[in-house]
Amino acid sequence: MELSKWVFVVFVISLLKPEISIGVSEISNEFLKLAKEDLDWMVRIRRKIHENPELGYEEFETSKVIRGELEKLGIVYKHPVAITGVIGYIGSGEPPFVAIRADMDALPLQEMVEWEHKSKVAGKMHACGHDAHVTMLLGAAKILKGHTHLLKGTVVLVFQPAEEGGGGAIRVVESGVLENVKAIFGLHVSPALPLGQVSSRSGTLLAGSGFFEAVITGKGGHAAIPQHSIDPILAASNIVVSLQHLVSREADPLDSQVVTVAKFQGGGAFNVIPDSVTIGGTFRAFTKESFMQLKQRIEEVIVGQAIVQRCNATVEFSSKDKPFFPATINDDALHKHFQDVAGDVLGPANVINMLPLMGSEDFSVYQEVLPGYFYFLGMKNESNQKPASVHSPFFKINEDILPFGAAMHASLVVSYLNQIQSPETQMDTEHHDEL
Repeated sequence: MELSKWVFVVFVISLLKPEISIGVSEISNEFLKLAKEDLDWMVRIRRKIHENPELGYEEFETSKVIRGELEKLGIVYKHPVAITGVIGYIGSGEPPFVAIRADMDALPLQEMVEWEHKSKVAGKMHACGHDAHVTMLLGAAKILKGHTHLLKGTVVLVFQPAEEGGGGAIRVVESGVLENVKAIFGLHVSPALPLGQVSSRSGTLLAGSGFFEAVITGKGGHAAIPQHSIDPILAASNIVVSLQHLVSREADPLDSQVVTVAKFQGGGAFNVIPDSVTIGGTFRAFTKESFMQLKQRIEEVIVGQAIVQRCNATVEFSSKDKPFFPATINDDALHKHFQDVAGDVLGPANVINMLPLMGSEDFSVYQEVLPGYFYFLGMKNESNQKPASVHSPFFKINEDILPFGAAMHASLVVSYLNQIQSPETQMDTEHHDEL
């Protein structure tokens, strides 16, 4: 009798397995449908944030908008975190915890796009899509709040300040709000990728990055009698050229690296040799070893070339305001999860495996302490053949992207919590712990 009961249970489970699989796909489709129905609501939020851009750690009004929407949805949150950040919670309030992150800050750019909802703040603009990132996370929050019965754990909503060089992710980690989180997901809009497509990869996705600034000091004087001066402009010019050799002649061609001098300031008159020149820039690499080697050689080249030209040089690297960021490295297991979920939401043909990029993201800071996954979401429409890139004063958001991001966020975390709580996953975990 007991054997027959067991056989019956196994038979029922075998019948239900296809239904469970179909259910996951159906949930993803339902989330996308709901997100599209909420498009007008999301557009209003995004435009409100876009009109009032705020720089890193100054996102007080943006934070206020986020908190207002969370309160309307009945979602509990912590504030302030990392000065202006907001951390929301949806679900049981119990483990396991999974997080979704959106950055909040704008850029110090004057918007050149003429439209009804242009930035109202002179010299500030959402030119990297963070207004859309915030809106898509709020869209996901609305979907998840309406489907808490599907959440086998707790979703943590991370509205992070100061991604643009300010190290907001570092402060979020230091606050301790992610201590029990099992995984974190994040996205970035892509103006070059077609609307409704996503792209990412397992392993290294984005480079580690750092900044440097150097002051080259000589002896100023009249430009007509340079023999009485020590010219820091000449020294700085030689330094800029020599720095380019670090990649072209010292780095392995198969180990991608970048050194760019993007700042050169010195002098204010046509006939005066200045006392000093300030140069600065960024350097990028995919491995910690290459990154630290570049850092060492940048300082050696700057100081050495200055001495050759009878000048002195001081070099400063990333500060508290502009910290180093490690490479963005996607977790292998989360990559498989992402591909499955994105295939359900967008269709397998719209899930693209991409090559690594030399850009950087402070999302990598989260990946240093827990498994994380970062991807790009396309927004290019058929008529926009040459869209402006991010960090351009002509950058524009295709607002049709908003439902796709909201649905992807919601689907990734619901599926993740379901997967991590499944008997198969728990058995695997227990077996791993025993080993």
